[in-house]
Amino acid sequence: MSDHDPQQEQLVDEVKAGPGGAMTDEVGVITGDLTIATRLLPDGRAGITIQYTDADEWYTLTGSPVLVPPAGLAALHEQVLERVRHGGGAEAPR
Repeated sequence: MSDHDPQQEQLVDEVKAGPGGAMTDEVGVITGDLTIATRLLPDGRAGITIQYTDADEWYTLTGSPVLVPPAGLAALHEQVLERVRHGGGAEAPR
């Protein structure tokens, strides 16, 4: 597979985390201005990574990867953004 596989869809957005931030596997809770990437994986699941906006390091949102819902990758991405906006140690949807 090439790096330009059209099925390697990825959605990226910036969001301000709500109180309690988002939970990551690597460093625990992160807060503030964050960037979230939701990427379609070859097995049909979605990997969700998160970083402090403009930082170099990306972290795995706890609970990722997840199954892509019938509504699609964009719907999943919007659900993740909403969870992080809400805060409370947000994790990937189950």
